[in-house]
Amino acid sequence: MFESLTEKLQTVFDRMGKRGVLREEDVDAVLREIRLALLEADVNYKVVKDFVARVRTEAVGEEVARALNPAQQVVKIVHQELVTTLGEPGRLQLTGTAPYVIMLVGLQGSGKTTMVAKLARQLREKGRFPMMVAGDTYRPAAITQLEVLGRQLNIPVYSERGKVAPPEICAQGVQAARERGTDVVLLDTAGRLQIDDDMMAELAAIQGRVRPVEVLLVADAMTGQEAVNIAQGFREYVNLTGLILTKVDGDARGGAAISMRAVTGVPIKYLGTGEKLGALEPFHPERLASRILGMGDMLTLIEKAEATYDEQQAQEMEQKLRKGQFDLEDFLDQLRQLRQMGPLQEILAMLPGANRLVKDLPMDQTEQQLKRVEAIILSMTPEERRNPRVLNASRKRRIARGSGTEVQEINQLLMQHRQMQKLIKQLGKGGKLRGGMGLPRLF
Repeated sequence: MFESLTEKLQTVFDRMGKRGVLREEDVDAVLREIRLALLEADVNYKVVKDFVARVRTEAVGEEVARALNPAQQVVKIVHQELVTTLGEPGRLQLTGTAPYVIMLVGLQGSGKTTMVAKLARQLREKGRFPMMVAGDTYRPAAITQLEVLGRQLNIPVYSERGKVAPPEICAQGVQAARERGTDVVLLDTAGRLQIDDDMMAELAAIQGRVRPVEVLLVADAMTGQEAVNIAQGFREYVNLTGLILTKVDGDARGGAAISMRAVTGVPIKYLGTGEKLGALEPFHPERLASRILGMGDMLTLIEKAEATYDEQQAQEMEQKLRKGQFDLEDFLDQLRQLRQMGPLQEILAMLPGANRLVKDLPMDQTEQQLKRVEAIILSMTPEERRNPRVLNASRKRRIARGSGTEVQEINQLLMQHRQMQKLIKQLGKGGKLRGGMGLPRLF
């Protein structure tokens, strides 16, 4: 989402890095470019004005003027001020007497129903026992959708299909959760415009009946500055305690994420990063600021790896590597786990300094090539995967037909696999890498 802003800011810092010492006029010139970059990213103009003023106050000090690398000092200041603008990390306040009620609100089509399931899934992974309540009676498919998601996740769903008012459904759902011993209740409410007084009054009625500990606004990051207006409209009727920004993996300019906390005073608590039920990240301002400045986000990358990597498989893989063994079935397992972590472009963007590599890589072609590699291996027999040396010309032609590829691609994959085996044997014996072999190219 922040690719354009990241690129513009890095261009600014690159030019600044060529200067030996920063004078006050240099700082002003840099800040003009930063101001333009933020405005083009759809950041609220008042937020931009305050942000640039704070950066200028810090950047014209003696510490920066005398620094050996003024550009790095200014990047550090910009990072600190971005973190300040984005606010504190948003954490759910599950306090008081269970069950804790979390109410999700938002516009039509903002993704509330799916977000209820995503949040329930994440809470269960943290040891909670959630229940979902289908409080959207205006969209007939909403109840069915939530029930399907509940069965998929094995999480209970409370629903009513009669002519029962949403405030009553939510109250009954909370009571059902209390009787069941559930400790968290997630309410899915109907989408509505913030200018619809009757519908907004219904939200206030639900809040009055169930007294939620959290009222989270689900806002589409693609709406840009309008997301700020939406948040302010909802605040007039309900006591918002947090924001969830969805579609941050899209091509939005990123201004909403930077603006919303500063303008509304409501903390961002989660970021929706994709369509899958696991595509939900807790909001960490320092990590997001690092991504915006092209500094990567290793902590989130590590968390994604831990969430998708099986511990037993890791131990088995370690034993194989120690023995210098790594067949094509192992290669396929590693490839699948990499893809489970998310789109390759998103993963690479979390590596420090890799954002320029991501920009230059043809990502669509890269993802397609990974799928072709998977198709080639799946077209092999178990014996061929474990012992690729048995692959003769006729076997390769059969595999090429089965995977829709060319024999040349199969030969390339086998050559890369042999390189990896040599590398792994050297590591297993404690040897040093020679000849700058590096990692073999997968695409």
